[in-house]
Amino acid sequence: MQTLTQAPVLARFGYAVSDPTRARVLLALSEAASYPSDLADSLGVSRQSMSNHLACLRGCGLVVAVPDGRRTRYELADARIGHAITDLINVVLAVDPACCGPDGDVA
Repeated sequence: MQTLTQAPVLARFGYAVSDPTRARVLLALSEAASYPSDLADSLGVSRQSMSNHLACLRGCGLVVAVPDGRRTRYELADARIGHAITDLINVVLAVDPACCGPDGDVA
């Protein structure tokens, strides 16, 4: 494993939240740890898709898999990630609608 700080951390975080499903997973995990099947059901995605998104988030270092008997529970890798998510979702932006789509995609 490699340890990252500062700009590379922001880049990984930015990549992770660039996908709406991964952003929703991080929001859900900022509230409470969860199991992949429960996340898939609550977010309305397939279990295979959830598995892929969780693998990406694990690879970015944002979530960890915690063995729980025969199951695996996912949680944020660091409590500060939850605080950062809370801070970010409370930011109010003045945006140019010609620049970005409603979900943040660059036009």
